[in-house]
Amino acid sequence: MNVAVVVPTYEEAGNIERLIDGVRTALPAATILVVDDASPDGTADVAQAAGERLGNVDVLRRAGKSGLGAAYRAGFAAALAAGADICVQMDADLSHDPAELPALVANVELGADLAIGSRYVPGGRTVDWPWQRRALSRWGNRYAAGLLGLAVNDATGGFRAYSAAALRTMDYATVSADGYGFQVEMTHRLVRAGGRIVEFPITFRDRTVGESKLDKGIIGEASLLVVRLWWADARGRRARRRAGR
Repeated sequence: MNVAVVVPTYEEAGNIERLIDGVRTALPAATILVVDDASPDGTADVAQAAGERLGNVDVLRRAGKSGLGAAYRAGFAAALAAGADICVQMDADLSHDPAELPALVANVELGADLAIGSRYVPGGRTVDWPWQRRALSRWGNRYAAGLLGLAVNDATGGFRAYSAAALRTMDYATVSADGYGFQVEMTHRLVRAGGRIVEFPITFRDRTVGESKLDKGIIGEASLLVVRLWWADARGRRARRRAGR
């Protein structure tokens, strides 16, 4: 299968070359697509140079910083247009280990619509996170899964592989969230579409170079998004009950 690894970036010049090298080692035949939001530190140029050295690395340069969700939507569109059968998403900060990519892809090759590298299934863990960040992540996942009825342990996890068919079925281009809520909305939409989701354990490591993009605004957006999705589900259930009378 043709595999595309989509990596959104903003100010990741200190990480991106090492990440590209790791992805190339783990998945030698994959296309690497770096989606850069006009990083002022020259991330796109570093990625371009790595591509000239290794080959099969594309850099999508966007005009400005417009959010994680928008970057993934653009990256998925480009990957699917180029013939990708599987679209992988991963962070640029080396918190996701490229060595685990073959297992991620294999789960989709074996029939999953979505494979999630999960921190919160047996064997999964986070390393070097302060307790506050770990508690926030666990609470966020339980909040989203509980309110929306998602049988997923790591709905906010960003280390994923989708089948091209699943992305098209769930109409990913109309997913509205732009921050970390993008992962929750994508999970919710695939669950409602009846997609098969597989989680397998990974070790998630905190970044060592650069600064986290997580802030209060992103957390607030994700929290409100879950309420909005819950309300849409409730309205849908009421409409179906009325139609069945």
